[in-house]
Amino acid sequence: MNKFKIFSLVLVATTIAKAQELEPAKKAIDAEQFEKAKSMLKSVIQAKPTNGKASFLLGNIYLKQNISDSASIYFQKGLASKDDAKFNNIGLGQMDLDANNKTAAQAKFDLVTKDMKKKDTEEYVYIARAFMNADKPDYKSAIAVLTKAKAANPTDAQVQLALGDAYYGDKNQNDSYVAYRNAYQTDPSLIRAKMQLGVLLKGAKAYTEAVKAYDEVIAINQNYGPVYRELAETYYLWGSNVPSTYDVNIKKALGFYEKYMSLTDYSLNSRMRHADFLILAKDYKALELEANKMKEIDGVNPRILRYLGYSAYENGNPDVALDALQKFTSNSSNKIIPRDYLYLAQAKIKKGTSADGKTVDATLLASAIEDIKKAVAMEPLAANELNELGKKLYDQKAFAAAAAVFEVAVTVPTSKNYLLDNFYLGNSLYYDNTRKDVVKPDPIALQKADVAFGNVITASPTTQDAYLFRARTNNLLEKDDLMATYYQQYIDTVTAKGEAEITKNKNKFIESYNSIASFYANTDKAKAIELLNKTLALDPANAYALEALKMLK
Repeated sequence: MNKFKIFSLVLVATTIAKAQELEPAKKAIDAEQFEKAKSMLKSVIQAKPTNGKASFLLGNIYLKQNISDSASIYFQKGLASKDDAKFNNIGLGQMDLDANNKTAAQAKFDLVTKDMKKKDTEEYVYIARAFMNADKPDYKSAIAVLTKAKAANPTDAQVQLALGDAYYGDKNQNDSYVAYRNAYQTDPSLIRAKMQLGVLLKGAKAYTEAVKAYDEVIAINQNYGPVYRELAETYYLWGSNVPSTYDVNIKKALGFYEKYMSLTDYSLNSRMRHADFLILAKDYKALELEANKMKEIDGVNPRILRYLGYSAYENGNPDVALDALQKFTSNSSNKIIPRDYLYLAQAKIKKGTSADGKTVDATLLASAIEDIKKAVAMEPLAANELNELGKKLYDQKAFAAAAAVFEVAVTVPTSKNYLLDNFYLGNSLYYDNTRKDVVKPDPIALQKADVAFGNVITASPTTQDAYLFRARTNNLLEKDDLMATYYQQYIDTVTAKGEAEITKNKNKFIESYNSIASFYANTDKAKAIELLNKTLALDPANAYALEALKMLK
């Protein structure tokens, strides 16, 4: 019996020792000091190749850094380990989720949980995080797993923290708050749980309160890096949502992100995270500097081409942007995102734009539109970003190019700019067909304009200029009956808004009365005369109305 007791004590001591040797690495992971954590875990594996959990944690870091090949190597190594091998099935299961194979992932998760002890929760927490960290997060599955863990051990702080993250991802603010609060009350050393209470305030756009919450975290540990990243993101959102504070808050955001970097690491992956934030903050000069620093660290990493391309375009060098982005998007093994194609398209348009800005090389424009279509096909929400590009071309009077961009934009009815994009599409096509050098208007293009104005009217019947331009478009199409109808609808819409609006649009009323009168001149002289007299009431010297009245009498 004494021997059995001694053996049990040795086993417990060994288990505790194994757990403790991973604690520094876990703390480094929580502090987002990933390179430091990787170094620690590699040292553990080198000293004790049988430590399967060390391999799992290391593989997880590589997954977080989007280095799936290295992640897979360590998971496979961990599976062959003597101790805690099963955890590596969780990492491989997340890779299955990333490959959209939930069945295979679940089979691996089942292998992990089938022999779990009643009070064990760690496996559940890591499985739930695999669901949350997958390329397509599945928060409901994570909640289901964590509900089992909570039933097994209601006071486990890590379970409560993970539940907070899962509820937050599932947009359940109330339960998320309760879980984070419980996690921190259970374990006051779990500073991330306290920080996440500030994250909830950030999500609710309570920026002042969020900053106060982060300051409380800093008062506990001023060297906790992630809180400075959250401060950076909070000030960025604050500036974006309250434009009057933009300049001040973006400056603060960039400063806090630099602080975050100084407390984590300046590895290539960290610099890439920094670059992604610089894109959000639209600091393209800093992005170009960061991209070139990354190039010095690893000149062959393809993702650097993205940052070089974006910054080169924004800093006025379309040739460098074209070269970088064509190289990046031409390799199908790269993780291409819609914005890559949008920037490539913009670089092509910029490269092909004439000195006066009014024309774009037809070949480059056609190629750019294909890139834009690829972006929208990948993610329909990319259509939201086309308004700015189309508007820029419209303001340059490059109407054909603007119309081509807006024509793609309006293929997504759920776009936040759908109504405005239709209006600009109609106007672009109309103005492109009223240029001085146009011999004969293009009826197909004008019919598209007519449809676009019709879409605006359907969505917003009080948008008066949609009727006006629809009338003008049908005039070019020589559809006089429709022209007269839409001019009358323009008059009716403006009149309903009151005398002040009529006065403001006096010249457009004159245009409308004269145009409708011309339609009735051969079929209803009395109606035509009535309309011409309305013109003269607004402008007694109107030459067209005076001359037309003479002819009608």
